[in-house]
Amino acid sequence: MSLISLKDVSFSYEGRIVLSGVSFELSDGDYLCVVGENGAGKSTLLKGLLGLKKPSGGQILFGDGLSNSEIGCLPQQTQTQRDFPASVWEVVLSGCLNRLSFFPFYRRRERERAEQAMEYLKITGLRKHCYRNLSGGQQQRTLLARALCATSKLLILDEPVSGLDPRAQLELYELVRELNRKLHITIIMVSHDVRQALPYANKVLHLAHKQLFFGGREEYLETELGKGFLKGGEQ
Repeated sequence: MSLISLKDVSFSYEGRIVLSGVSFELSDGDYLCVVGENGAGKSTLLKGLLGLKKPSGGQILFGDGLSNSEIGCLPQQTQTQRDFPASVWEVVLSGCLNRLSFFPFYRRRERERAEQAMEYLKITGLRKHCYRNLSGGQQQRTLLARALCATSKLLILDEPVSGLDPRAQLELYELVRELNRKLHITIIMVSHDVRQALPYANKVLHLAHKQLFFGGREEYLETELGKGFLKGGEQ
């Protein structure tokens, strides 16, 4: 059974269709790269997957017991979020909030999960550091560890390397691939940095207010759409 399945999904704002005809399926361990120009509907799709935007048509179905609250998300950061005055440990542990249910305190299992997430993202040594004093790359690792606390099945990443220097970008891409391969976590990543992001994915979704392509990476690279988008550089 598919982990996530979309069937002719569309979204609208104030009665105007902004994204239509989205149909695809992802299984455990897939790595999907979502591409398209600015305003193509990528962020709208992510909001729909997270349950923040209701489809105006079609269906979004989850399998393997997955629900919206069990999806780990790494959104684009605002300046206010970058200046958040909390320790790395506090930020990462907050990713376990959806696991508390009616229990008001973090238990041993949540703390162990946070410790494990920090180990995966190689930030254990930063646990007492203030989040706002970290480098951009360290902040993204911290937020990715937080997202990992929320899920063992699906991570959604929205422009995760935006604003990072080339070295930090490469390190983050490698860490995400490691989570995908070693933990078998399904990845959905939106990225403008198509040339760097595509090699890590096994599937591609191209949007332009509607679905233009969904399929394997190699197949996409052979299409005129894929060749043209890559040739155009950063969109």
